[in-house]
Amino acid sequence: MTSFSLQGRQALVTGASRGIGATLALGLAEAGADVAVLARRVEDLSEVSLGIDGLGRSSLPIACDVSQVRSIEAATAAIAGAGWTPDILVNNAGFESVSPAAEVDEATWDRIVDTNLKGAFFVAQAFAKPLLARDAPGAIVNVCSLTSGIGIPTATPYTSSKTGLLGMTRALAAEWAPQGIRVNGIGPGYFRTAMTERFYQDQAWHDAMLAKIPMRRFGRLDDLVGATVFLASDAAAYITGQLLYIDGGTMASI
Repeated sequence: MTSFSLQGRQALVTGASRGIGATLALGLAEAGADVAVLARRVEDLSEVSLGIDGLGRSSLPIACDVSQVRSIEAATAAIAGAGWTPDILVNNAGFESVSPAAEVDEATWDRIVDTNLKGAFFVAQAFAKPLLARDAPGAIVNVCSLTSGIGIPTATPYTSSKTGLLGMTRALAAEWAPQGIRVNGIGPGYFRTAMTERFYQDQAWHDAMLAKIPMRRFGRLDDLVGATVFLASDAAAYITGQLLYIDGGTMASI
């Protein structure tokens, strides 16, 4: 079972101030990793940083807006300046907005795609460069979505970004496999977070979505931890380019 341990590893988690990102950061720390946590405002990272420290691991909170390449570059320099060399990346930062496709404006499209897809790519690039330079192995886990595999009405920009993220996962996996960098994704189903809370307040939507899930419950954030730790660990040493749905059976039932 030692292959599941992240002892001695350093992880980087984007969008780590709350919700899925904070949960995964803490889960990686509990598995033994030190964790650099990124969010747009460094003060929003105090709670998760304290949680990581409380688990006996080191935390490194860094401000970063992943939709801006210059911000990614600055964050990368700050991580290197602190003497950190992460070998695990969880690309979690994301943004979602829903509206009829005919009403989507350029600003909305750009914010979603620049955060969810462009940001994920340039964070992965910045993460991989030092590993490639010294021929060191690493693991990337991209937080994809049900929309990586199915179309969702009124969520065209989000669906486009998450479908693109799956394509990026596969392409990077194929390119970086010879250098020992594995790239996989997790596909959360319906999880209640601060970003999605407004949907769950709509009782009709709540009931309709719950009826689609064979396990008849929404996901709990802790449901995402085991798969992420597994994909980041040596237990998944021969797995790359894959998307693991964590959805209570939703995709299997469609």
